[in-house]
Amino acid sequence: MKREWISGLIAGVGLSAAAALYVISPSKVSPDQIQASVTQAPDLINRAWVLPVAATFKSNVTWQSNGSRCGPASVANVFRSIGEEETTEAEVLDGTGKCWTGVCIMGLTLDELAEVAKAQTTRDVSVLRDLTSEAFHEHMRRANDPGRRYIINFSREMIFGAGVGHHSPIGGYLETEDMVFVLDVNEDFKPWLIDRERLFSAMDTMDGDKKRGLLLIDE
Repeated sequence: MKREWISGLIAGVGLSAAAALYVISPSKVSPDQIQASVTQAPDLINRAWVLPVAATFKSNVTWQSNGSRCGPASVANVFRSIGEEETTEAEVLDGTGKCWTGVCIMGLTLDELAEVAKAQTTRDVSVLRDLTSEAFHEHMRRANDPGRRYIINFSREMIFGAGVGHHSPIGGYLETEDMVFVLDVNEDFKPWLIDRERLFSAMDTMDGDKKRGLLLIDE
C-alpha cells in the first residue's frame, strides 16, 4: 500500500510538472503565423495607441514573466493604467494564494482572475460571459471610455491556429474599421488589431465547463 501511495504521489507530481511545463511553454506560434493572423500595420497600430484608453498605457506593455501568468500580467498592466499601486505580477498576486510557486498551474480561469483583481482594488470588477455578438459589440464601443478597462480571455488557437487560452487587456476599438486593439502581454506577439467578430469567436469558446469572456474593471 505504501509503495502504491508513493507511486501515485510521484505520478501526480509528474503530471503537475508536465502541466506546468505546458503552460510555461505552450505550443508555439511562428512570427509568420502572427503576421498572417492579425493586423500589426504601423499606421493602424499608431492610431490605436492614441485611443483614450490605450493612451493611458503610454505605448508600453509589461510582458508576462512566463506562459502561465498572462492573467496577473494583464491585471498589473490595467492597474498601472488607472493609477493603482499594484502594478507588478507579484503585487497583484500578493495575499491571494494564487500562483505562489511562480507558476499558475493550467493558468487562471476568468473567475479566478476576477478574484485576484478584487483582492487588490476597490473598483468594481465584473465577469462578463455568455455574451452575444451584439452585446460584445456594445462593450467594444465602450472600450474607449477612460473610466473602464476590459481584459479579454480568448482561445489563441481560434486566431493563430495554435496555442491555448490567454488573457490580455483591450486597449480600445477602431469603430470605422471595426477592429479591436488587443494589448497582448506576451512579448512574442506584442499588441495587435483584429476584426471584432473574429475576436468574439475566439472568446466565445469553452474553458472547462464555462465560456470564456471579459473582465470589466470600472469606477
